[in-house]
Amino acid sequence: MISMKSESIYNSEDYDRIAQAIAFMRQHYLSQPDLATVAKHIGLSEYHFQRLFTRWAGISPKRFLQYLTIEYAKSKINQTQSLLDLTLDVGLSSPGRLHDLFINLEAMSP
Repeated sequence: MISMKSESIYNSEDYDRIAQAIAFMRQHYLSQPDLATVAKHIGLSEYHFQRLFTRWAGISPKRFLQYLTIEYAKSKINQTQSLLDLTLDVGLSSPGRLHDLFINLEAMSP
């Protein structure tokens, strides 16, 4: 039996909002949308969106966006002329940011 508290924590409206946020981030990860942009898209405050997303996904929206970005970068790394081109393609501001992303998520440099 599910308690009333559990029902309020995991309701279908929240599920739909998080699904919309994930879909939005998957469609727009190359433009690196910030927390405010995604929260506005689903009609929540930044604070509430951050908490809700983390509760449902188990990771923060920022970390999720980082995973999307690095997976795209890994799929394109052999096809690019330089790391600068790849950096710009994935929407990051400098090759240093790409390097940091690889170090933090993959424990290796690009």
